[in-house]
Amino acid sequence: MYVPPPHPPSAMALELPFSDFLRTVAQPVGRILHLPHLSDHFPTLFYAFTAFTALHLYISPFFSSRLFPVSYAKLRSPRAVNQWNIQMVSLLHVFVVLPLAVSCFGSETLKDDKLFGWDDRVGTTVAVACGYFLWDTLDAAINFDDLGFLIHGMSCLTLYMMAFRPFLGYYAPRFLTWETSTIFLNIHRFLDKTGHTGSTVQWINGVVLLATFFSVRIVYGWYLSIDFMRALYGAREELPLVYLIAFYAGNIALNSLNAIWFYKMIFAIRKRFDQEAKPLRAAASPSTNGNSTGETASIVSTSGQEH
Repeated sequence: MYVPPPHPPSAMALELPFSDFLRTVAQPVGRILHLPHLSDHFPTLFYAFTAFTALHLYISPFFSSRLFPVSYAKLRSPRAVNQWNIQMVSLLHVFVVLPLAVSCFGSETLKDDKLFGWDDRVGTTVAVACGYFLWDTLDAAINFDDLGFLIHGMSCLTLYMMAFRPFLGYYAPRFLTWETSTIFLNIHRFLDKTGHTGSTVQWINGVVLLATFFSVRIVYGWYLSIDFMRALYGAREELPLVYLIAFYAGNIALNSLNAIWFYKMIFAIRKRFDQEAKPLRAAASPSTNGNSTGETASIVSTSGQEH
């Protein structure tokens, strides 16, 4: 299997408070897990995780109770309040990680070696994503509601951490563009919770949601997955068989689920605009996770949401 050569400390890694200390802490972990680029970008991962956690526990409750006093006060259980705050974290993650992911697209280094190439912009992007999925996994474990959410968070964290080997540097930021649909998915759910079910705004957002989901997850998602699986097959002599099986099966499963979710989302959004449609109670909404899979499953359930 490909083993990356030793590399000098990155000159492009973000310099944050206590960066030297955090890199020192991460170095043994990087050596044990064979992730040579982890220590350089661990400060970004640490602060991303801290920021998402602070938003979830403190910032979102503080501002939500003041900006949406009626809707937030009507949340009838700790579970419903947690779901609201999770969606705030999910939105922040998308707005931060998408520009970072797109900034990696022009890297010639990654284009020359799609599986094992490295660019420090990928390190920053994946560090933010891993900080998010670490928060996501811990929330799914602490506020356990569905095993699928926990598995999803752990899987995404594990897979994106592998980019620090380096591995999948070309594909990691491109797969993160799937999160684009999460923006409109969360808006859709906020409209439900603020009493705008069936409104013109929700209809427009629903159309944009379906168009975005179809574009980034179905059309671009299948194209990217085919290219990814071809690259894996081309490097089959360098990769363990378990990698090939896991990534092939995972891609087929995720793309199949995207197709199923897209069909169900069409039905769910159409149902919002029946003449008898009524605002949904936030407390009665089924559980969602911050990730897009859980959210789409919840949309389907509430018509009654992926990532």
